[in-house]
Amino acid sequence: MGIFSGLFKSRDKPQNSTAGSAYTFFMGGSTAGKHVNERSAMQMTAVYSCVRILAEAVAGLPLHLYKYTDEGGKEKAVDHPLYLLLHDEPNPEMSSFVFRETLMTHLLLWGNAYAQIIRNGKNEVVALYPLMPNKMSVDRDERGQLYYTYQRSNEEAPTMKGSSVILKPSEVLHIPGLGFDGLVGYSPIAMAKNAIGMAIACEEYGAKFFANGAQPGGVLEHPGTIKDPQRVRESWQSTFGGSGNANRIAVLEEGMKYTPIAISPEQAQFLETRKFQINEIARIFRVPPHMVGDLEKSSFSNIEQQSLEFVKYTLDPWVIRWEQSIMRSLLTPEEKKTLYVKFNLEGLLRGDYQSRMNGYAIGRQNGWMSANDIRELENLDRIPTEEGGDLYLINGNMLPMRNAGAFANITTDDGKEETPDEEVLELDESGTDGDSPGNENSTPQRHHRRGKLV
Repeated sequence: MGIFSGLFKSRDKPQNSTAGSAYTFFMGGSTAGKHVNERSAMQMTAVYSCVRILAEAVAGLPLHLYKYTDEGGKEKAVDHPLYLLLHDEPNPEMSSFVFRETLMTHLLLWGNAYAQIIRNGKNEVVALYPLMPNKMSVDRDERGQLYYTYQRSNEEAPTMKGSSVILKPSEVLHIPGLGFDGLVGYSPIAMAKNAIGMAIACEEYGAKFFANGAQPGGVLEHPGTIKDPQRVRESWQSTFGGSGNANRIAVLEEGMKYTPIAISPEQAQFLETRKFQINEIARIFRVPPHMVGDLEKSSFSNIEQQSLEFVKYTLDPWVIRWEQSIMRSLLTPEEKKTLYVKFNLEGLLRGDYQSRMNGYAIGRQNGWMSANDIRELENLDRIPTEEGGDLYLINGNMLPMRNAGAFANITTDDGKEETPDEEVLELDESGTDGDSPGNENSTPQRHHRRGKLV
């Protein structure tokens, strides 16, 4: 076994580093010849649009800290210090929207989002500050424990000495994206650098194409010999080159003739290539094409369904990453038993006005929604409890299953069956049932045959 001992290692054996922390080698040049990184990719309109849509969607969702009640329900834990940090202001420099938008942008571009956790003497979280993912690395010490190394700059912390800061896992809120080791996520930009590089190349080609007046190159023919062809070429380019000089009328002298060079089919198709690359980038981030401006495959009948699928299949996985990472890093083991963090996605799933009203009507008629439940979802004022705002109502003609058919089969004294509409119980002179207790000695008047329940 001595020969093969170095080939097999225990998975749980502590290592000095994590495999996922060395993902930056995927960055750099693409097959299209364009350098691709997170910042150059953001100059692509499709990438910028996808990142902005997802970052603003997650940042705009209501984020609340809830606690379980003794009755088995839940309520907002507004008295907990963490509620204000998550819902309103994670630190004195930014709002909750800006904080979540920044971290979500990091998560989409670098595959990881980091925030430093500031605690007080009671071990309570008092602030959260974003950290740049490209300056963070995740490693293990000699005991196999994780630690974070942040390469700081003088602009970030001018009072601190040294170029790196060591942070413990309890001091970092880490939200990883899709990765190979479960600890560090991989950048979507790095994984799709060839597709993004091709989109950058197509955009650059289109810019140069239209910078020449959207006209292909051509040949100036002269019947004689030109003494200074460079001067003629520059004069022609300065007069008719550029998109601002497109469609100008050219005046040719001395028998000169302009012959344009026909555009190749490959060049003529570059607009369709650009369109395909936009869909390719939208596919990377799982964003419906109509949300980045491509309405070719969208219609009035399916665009709402595509929007609902965006919430369920695109936003929901990101939201779950956020919720579980926040609970893992910011809540103590005891608090996890009674507290939990939740994004509210209901507002994005309610559909159009008519669909919402139909849903509310069903919930109201079946007794699982009150008037105030509906009004809170529609951001309307509550109806006072004494006026019935919290009542749960059901239709009066509903009855338990065990009572269904109790009066279905009625027989008479002679053994014949009658329908419930034909049933007439014998009544005494006072209008009460003759068979009721206390009326044994009464002499009721029989107007119809007596009915019996089977």
